[in-house]
Amino acid sequence: DNWAFLYAQRLALKQELPLHVCFCLVPKFLDATIRHYGFMLKGLQEVAEECAGLNIPFHLLLGYAKDVLPTFVVEHGVGGLVTDFCPLHLPRQWVEDVRERLPEDVPFAQVDAHNIVPCWVASPKQEYSARTIRGKIHAQLPEFLTEFPPIIRHPYPPSCPAEPIAWEACYSSLQVDRTVKEVEWATPGTAAGLAVLQSFIAERLKSFSSHRNNPNKAALSNLSPWFHFGQVSTQRAILEVQKHRGKYKESVDAFVEEAVVRRELAENFCYYNENYNSVQGAYNWAQTTLKLHAKDKRPFLYELQELEQGTTHDPLWNAAQLQMVQEGKMHGFLRMYWAKKILEWTRSPEEALRFAIYLNDRYELDGRDPNGYVGKLQDGGMGWRVFDGQGCGCLWSICGIHDQGWAERAIFGKIRYMNYAGCKRKFDVGQFERRYAPPP
Repeated sequence: DNWAFLYAQRLALKQELPLHVCFCLVPKFLDATIRHYGFMLKGLQEVAEECAGLNIPFHLLLGYAKDVLPTFVVEHGVGGLVTDFCPLHLPRQWVEDVRERLPEDVPFAQVDAHNIVPCWVASPKQEYSARTIRGKIHAQLPEFLTEFPPIIRHPYPPSCPAEPIAWEACYSSLQVDRTVKEVEWATPGTAAGLAVLQSFIAERLKSFSSHRNNPNKAALSNLSPWFHFGQVSTQRAILEVQKHRGKYKESVDAFVEEAVVRRELAENFCYYNENYNSVQGAYNWAQTTLKLHAKDKRPFLYELQELEQGTTHDPLWNAAQLQMVQEGKMHGFLRMYWAKKILEWTRSPEEALRFAIYLNDRYELDGRDPNGYVGKLQDGGMGWRVFDGQGCGCLWSICGIHDQGWAERAIFGKIRYMNYAGCKRKFDVGQFERRYAPPP
């Protein structure tokens, strides 16, 4: 279920050439820990096994792509290179670095394999909100939301096989924090991810529309780690979920809105806005209102360590933080509350955003993702609806991206406000707090 892989095989078949798959393993990436790398590497082991069965060698290259991939291309006489797309700064820089170092006669193609409508096709500019991009995406879904053609066993064998991969040695070579442990609830790899998709359809889809913003109800898909690491395609999830529209129309439509429209809106923002991870990326009205209220007296001020340990005065916030630390996930409704309280309890919007992104990227399995920066909840006039793709964006919560101005108040200015009393009206706060209470 990977359009980049499919395109690469099509090129290789046309030229009657072998096909190689390479993954460049960097020793560290933003605030990723062993929790993230472990999930990724175990998923890659499954990819390597699948490739072997398809007569396609899988190479795990240690180092940055610019240092190891051009050399590989020359040594193996590679005739063309195909890569995937990510709108974030670092991956885009990796692509540019490789492009500069490739031999001039080696064509280099990029395929947006993880959006359904490719990012640059969906819109040629930064979209203001879901309202402005929704029609553009839906108009193009008939062309792009199609079944995947099969990958076939490759008929042209490589002249030299891939070197055996010492997975444990790769694991040991990483220069990452190992104190944030891998999680038990999420088994890495495509097979496990597709099993989660099937359990969502069988058990939770029916209540997705009505219960997805209640942290005490099992209504979410829980697919975001597999989406983030490319182990399950969003397109596959949509194709499978859509088969049940006749039975669960509201839930299916809500899932499509969130996993396609909202998710691709976040990709659009990161692709077209250089400042997607800073206050400078916010709309002018939001920057102005945050600046006006930057010096407002905060009711509480917390240091990063206090937030990280979940030792604030607010038991709901602490429970949400501890859920994230322990499980690598936080319910989407609470991600919004969590980020907005960080704005309220820190010295400035800049510090709030820095703390929120750090904690999200360090603990969330789906951190370091466009939706972690700007993913947004749905507000359909019937109350708030949780984004169930990946992340609930720090810039949406703190800087009002893809939102509107609200009634002015201290600290927040015109940024949408959330409080404990509002959460109590929506779900049984005590039940959630008890579930993630800190140890005595």
